[in-house]
Amino acid sequence: MNIQLEKMKQNQECERRKRIAEQKHKEWLQKKREEERREKKRKLSKEMAEKATRELEKMQLQEKAEVKYKEWLQKKRAEEAEKKKKEKEKEKEREAELQEKRTRSEKIFKEWLQNARNKPQPALNGCGSPHGKSTGLY
Repeated sequence: MNIQLEKMKQNQECERRKRIAEQKHKEWLQKKREEERREKKRKLSKEMAEKATRELEKMQLQEKAEVKYKEWLQKKRAEEAEKKKKEKEKEKEREAELQEKRTRSEKIFKEWLQNARNKPQPALNGCGSPHGKSTGLY
């Protein structure tokens, strides 16, 4: 009877230990899952923060690029305007020179024409030159 009682106590102790072990295992498993969930949440949060930082940097870089492009475009347009202005000035200078040359040429032509009218005609040579051609008789 004592042996059976002893065996029964041992079985009950064994069962109690088994339940305690299972309970501890369940608690450990629950803690582990909770820890994994928190770790996953932390990683996700970190990734989101990094992604947001990258997006922000990308946007800032894009804005910087746009500003530089606008500055470059403005500079290019200013250069083009300056180039056109210089070309117009050169064209005006050429036109003015051409006009001055025409005016001078016209003046010289008028002077020559005036002088040609006032110039005495050469006398005809009476040494046998009909129609102004030389006959070789001198």
